[in-house]
Amino acid sequence: MLVLHIGLLLLGLASAEEWIVSLDSEPLEIHIGQVIPVAFNITLPNDAETSKMEFKVVNSDKNIINVTEPSLKFISHGGTWSSNLNITGIFLGKADISLELDYDGETFLSKELRITVIRPERIVDKLFTISIAALVFILYINFGCAMDWSVCRKIAKKPVGPLIGSFCQFIIMPLLAFGIGQALFPDKPEMQIGIFFTGISPSGGASNIWTVLLGGNLPLSIGMTTISTLGAFGTIPFWIFTLGKYIFDKGNLKIPYTNIAILAFSLIVPLSIGYLIQKKVPKLSQLLTRIMKPFSIILILFIAIFAIVTNLYLFKLFSWQIIIAGMALPWIGFLCGLVITTIFQQPRGDVRALAIETGIQNTGIAIFLLRFSLPQPAADLTTVIPVSCAIMTPLPLAILWCLRILNKRRKTKKAGSSEKLDTETLPATTSNLSTITT
Repeated sequence: MLVLHIGLLLLGLASAEEWIVSLDSEPLEIHIGQVIPVAFNITLPNDAETSKMEFKVVNSDKNIINVTEPSLKFISHGGTWSSNLNITGIFLGKADISLELDYDGETFLSKELRITVIRPERIVDKLFTISIAALVFILYINFGCAMDWSVCRKIAKKPVGPLIGSFCQFIIMPLLAFGIGQALFPDKPEMQIGIFFTGISPSGGASNIWTVLLGGNLPLSIGMTTISTLGAFGTIPFWIFTLGKYIFDKGNLKIPYTNIAILAFSLIVPLSIGYLIQKKVPKLSQLLTRIMKPFSIILILFIAIFAIVTNLYLFKLFSWQIIIAGMALPWIGFLCGLVITTIFQQPRGDVRALAIETGIQNTGIAIFLLRFSLPQPAADLTTVIPVSCAIMTPLPLAILWCLRILNKRRKTKKAGSSEKLDTETLPATTSNLSTITT
């Protein structure tokens, strides 16, 4: 609270009939660490008593901006007195400031001034954004090359698994993401958008790798990757313009219709290029298909590591809610896929594949959409959720993989011991039989 004795204002007080407290500025956008002076004006009536007056600045979020005490030297312009507030950007986000003048129990307020704090544009940020776009472009070319339509035709003959997987990916996960966002971030629409965009971005190549490692049905996983890749072009816009609109409206944010349309088209192009390569240059298509899995791993690691290294500010945003959100979305997704496929009595390999496909979200696409479709600072603030999901998703899968390896080794060791025991007892048994015969 900034308290100024109004007596300093009244040394040369001119005639005035009413109280006027105002901030002389339009909404501001400043960088972290930047200091900007904002002029304010105060008009006082003639009969004001200095002993009954108190002046302060109301700051809605001191973690976002800092307001320094204004200079005690005021310049008079007739009956109005002016000075400056120095506003410093502390961290990403939006905050409001207003002036409050108290007189004998009565309060006079200025209109609120909205301050938006963003990061200064850095070369490394441009490189990160460009690299994400380039890697996603290449990944979608690989998707186009890897689409096995014969596998899809075989799966279509037994559509129960794909139908369950599609329901989980396109219905359960978006609704789950929406619910988690409302529960954990009721007053933070940027965070709700971050987890919602992650929930509507279905799985990519990483799910195929985990399916192999955990003994799932790989053809079904590949088929589901194809279905989710193609289906996402319809389901992502659908969810953004329905439930997503509710979140955007709640946060007084505009849905970036044009940006989303451009992004959807920009993903169709590399997918089509990959499909043409598959048809026209099959040898190159086979090469790209072989590198898709390791490339997917590299993409996931790159996004996670580069996002952390170049954007260390993300850790300042990490709270218990963000950590829980990063765990809840994929882990509950795994559980939902497991339960639903088990209810429908699917084979064990299918259960594993569909559970993995449900829980793993394409965080690269989510970051890509958020970075290119939202203005700052929303683009930065929302990115923390898919990064959290990318970090938390592999944990239960890695644990299951380690348990699977240990179980295999235990069985192998047990089988080896049994074989050794049989070998040792065989001569003794033969000797006994010879004795009995004799």
